Amino acid sequence: MNIWNPALVARAFLFFSYPSSMSGSSVWVSKTWVPALKDVDAISAATPLAIAHDGAFDAATGAVGQYSFMDMVWGFIPGSTGETSVIAILLGAIIIVWSGVASWKIMVSSIAGGLLVGWLGQLTGATAVPCYYQLVMGGFLFGSVFMATDPVTAAQTETGKWIYGFLVGALAVVVRLWNPGYMEGMMLAILLMNTFAPLIDHCVVSVHTSRRAKKAVNA
Repeated sequence: MNIWNPALVARAFLFFSYPSSMSGSSVWVSKTWVPALKDVDAISAATPLAIAHDGAFDAATGAVGQYSFMDMVWGFIPGSTGETSVIAILLGAIIIVWSGVASWKIMVSSIAGGLLVGWLGQLTGATAVPCYYQLVMGGFLFGSVFMATDPVTAAQTETGKWIYGFLVGALAVVVRLWNPGYMEGMMLAILLMNTFAPLIDHCVVSVHTSRRAKKAVNA
């Protein structure tokens, strides 16, 4: 009977109550794969999403700062738990879809929404980063696979799942591209759409009921 995803509500509380400890200068990121830093336990480093937010994208090489697209896919980047390896997230997606825990429709529609808004951002000049980079930066893919698909707080109808997922992905990238103060939008997008999930289901059921009633009258 949860209205919002409990994990995201807790994260939102911590993020806005203790921002410096969650994502500021107090956070340390492990970079033990850098040979020159083998004697250092950890260093502070900007994530590719933060770098892209500042406009540091090299169109010639396709690199965001010092990180290539494949670096982000394999997870050779600094970042929070769950946002560094696309391969690991996709493996998890296969498992939870195969086991029937999560809806693939929400995952696919969320990715579609993110790609569309990312593409529109390129057309309008809001960003130079290709739209598909949005999927491998930050917590977009993790949120689409594990958070947005929460069976309690997501839309329940099959059509509603497509609408709900699309709006989650679209809103996440809208926040990324057009909000100067907060570079990641996945958490806020999911919590907002959790709020509207019952309304989406209500509208879908109402439309379906109206169509059935019209067919019955015509028959």
